[in-house]
This record gives sequence, C-alpha cells and structure tokens, in this order.
Amino acid sequence: MPRTPTPGLHAPLPPNALIRAIEAAYPAARSAQWHPLTGGRTNHLWRVADWVVKLYDPQSASPLFPNDPSAEARALRLFAPLAPTLRATGDGWLAYDHIPGEIWSGDPAAVARTLSRLHQILPTLPSFRLAPTGSHAILCQAQRIAAECQGTLPPPPIANIAATPHHFIHGDAVPGNIITGPQGITLIDWQCPALGDPAEDLAAFLSPAMQWLYRGQTLTPDQEQVFLSAYPNPETTARYRALKPLFHWRMAAHCLWKSERGAQDYATALRLELQAL
Repeated sequence: MPRTPTPGLHAPLPPNALIRAIEAAYPAARSAQWHPLTGGRTNHLWRVADWVVKLYDPQSASPLFPNDPSAEARALRLFAPLAPTLRATGDGWLAYDHIPGEIWSGDPAAVARTLSRLHQILPTLPSFRLAPTGSHAILCQAQRIAAECQGTLPPPPIANIAATPHHFIHGDAVPGNIITGPQGITLIDWQCPALGDPAEDLAAFLSPAMQWLYRGQTLTPDQEQVFLSAYPNPETTARYRALKPLFHWRMAAHCLWKSERGAQDYATALRLELQAL
C-alpha cells in the first residue's frame, strides 16, 4: 500500500509586516483570508485570493537544495509560463499567481517534455549558481554532504563522466514542485535554480526518495522508462543512466543529512535510495 505523504511545512500566522506589504501591493488581499498551504517542505506558504505568498525560512536550506529568494524571483521572471507569474517581492518573501491544479501524480511523459522545454532555453547570462557537472564534481559534492553526517554510507559508486556545458535547470524538480491543471504542467518552488546538467532534473524527478516523500510511492520501472523515452535528448538520458548510481548515492547522503537533523521521514527515504543502488 502506498503511504500517505507527510504534509509539508506548517505555515504559522503571517507576520503583520507581511500582511501589510501584500495588502499594499494587492488590494484584493484586504478582504481575503490567508489560507495556509502545506505542500512545501521548506518555506511557509499561503493562498491569498488569487496569489500565493511565500515567506522564506533561511534555516531550511540544505547542502543539496539551496533556498534563495532572489534566485526564485529571477526564475519566475525568466521562465513564465513554465513558472507562475511573479507579482511582488519583499524582504524574505515573494508572491506569485496561484496555479489551479494538483501535485503531479499522472503521466511521466508530460513531465519529461516540460523539463525538456526548460532545458532548451539557452542561457545568455550567468544569472544563477553553477551546479556541479560530471562525475568528479558530483562525487565531491556528495562526499561533502556525507562528511557533515554522523552516520555512514556504503562506498560511493565509481563513474568517469565528463563535465557538460551548463543549461538552465530547475534544481528541485520533485513531484511536489510540479502542478498539473487546465494549463498543463507548471513548475513551482524555484528557490534553487541553477546552470547545470539537465540530467540533474531527471535524477530529482526519478529519485525514489523524492517520489515517496511527495507522493507516497516510488515510480515503477515502466513509469521510469516512459519518462526517459519521452525526454527528447538521448545524450542527456544516456548521461543520466551513466550517472544514476552516483545520483542515488548523493541523494542518500542528503537523506541521511536531513534525517540526522530531525526529519524523521527521511530515514525511509534513505533506505529507498540505498536500495536503488
């Protein structure tokens, strides 16, 4: 039986300063209720009329997933309509259009095609952080994460994959950040975009840990194959397959890091990533 996903971060009451800022920017908010949204696991979210208001928690960043409000604002401006329309920003918060729909739980091929559209946008400015590409850089990042943990992992897999040219990537393309609705698929939660290897986004979506944390079940081998077959760049999918064990090991290090800091459901997520090895 699939598990019911753990609700996301519980939103506290919005600070008065945030309420005043949103009401100044959005007159409809003056007569609207603030409804907490619990899908995210990192920041505090509310729906206010037709806006989503995000208040960042600076303590929620991890070595694998940054939490950068300025990067998210830049991404929302750059990637609409793949991303929601940005409406307002402030000190530690932003607001964007509410996207009708549900967290992804359907066709993997549609996700592959959406990510491919993002990856085909050619970067013209170094507007985001540089993510590691190639097996050596990914391994070094994974080992740095593991070094911050008390627990141990099995030896990392060996790979020899060259670094690749940088492309725009979402950086956190997990099911909870993929909304399906009348508009098709929209990618949300852009707090860790990067210039990196598109295989990173494939790995995040296919990760057993991330699928279980957000959907309560992992993808079947057939669903994974559907996803990879629908992604139109065979060089990227081949690179993902070659790096797959290393991506699993790095995600296991991330899950260990999270579980040691009180996120109890990451213990099961860790086990799933190790099984995938």
